[in-house]
Amino acid sequence: MQNTLERKVIKNIDFNCDLAQSFGIYKNNSEFELLDYVSSVNIACGFHAGDPLTIKNALLKAKEKNVVIGAHIGFDDIQGFGYRPMELSEDEIEALVIYQVGALMSFAKSFKLEIEHVRPHGAMYKQASEDFNFACAIAKAVKKCSKWLVYYGAAGDVTEKAAEYVNIPVAQEISLNKIYNLDGTVDYSANDIENTETSISRLKLLLSNSQVYNNEGGKTVVNADTIHFTNRISNALELAKAAKEVVSPLPVNYKNVCESGWV
Repeated sequence: MQNTLERKVIKNIDFNCDLAQSFGIYKNNSEFELLDYVSSVNIACGFHAGDPLTIKNALLKAKEKNVVIGAHIGFDDIQGFGYRPMELSEDEIEALVIYQVGALMSFAKSFKLEIEHVRPHGAMYKQASEDFNFACAIAKAVKKCSKWLVYYGAAGDVTEKAAEYVNIPVAQEISLNKIYNLDGTVDYSANDIENTETSISRLKLLLSNSQVYNNEGGKTVVNADTIHFTNRISNALELAKAAKEVVSPLPVNYKNVCESGWV
């Protein structure tokens, strides 16, 4: 597929990370270290990860740090941590999404908080980046929860077209540790980059030209509204710190308001 997007300077961009990626005796307190360097968080809803107390603590920590909250939805697969694909009907997808988003929305309200976005996890995220009908099913379910929720998805044609078809706000996501194909989609067969200097050079390219390095040795133009920071890589905290020194992140909705000229 030919890339027809235009290069542009990105002045404002969101940084997001995942929270409540624990359950029961399996704890991951290191995830909170990223909170000082991001503008948005995706809180697990109890399916691929997250138990009630873990979710509560994540909400309170996000409130303390004054970051935007989103629902991190996934397949009901705690043993596989949501990384095993599932074949579901549209009705099943709708129920799965609404159940998780609704639970976090209610939980957040009890602490006088609102959620602003929804981001799929693991196998759900990958399938939504490749399968238009699947992405539309997720987007439709998210919109039923609230027409104001932003759908976070992997940057690319599928995410953009699904958002347009469903008419839902979208944030296209890039990861500095991922390798990209010529068409701007993630090369899921490649290992993550775990070198901070390399990732920061990729960030600077993205901000200056809306481009990512592709796996054919060139550069591909992408739409990017948010950057995902994962704590699954060895240099996660170092990378988040270095990235914030390059650009101060802004939540997606605030960024959109800035760009509209309202503030």
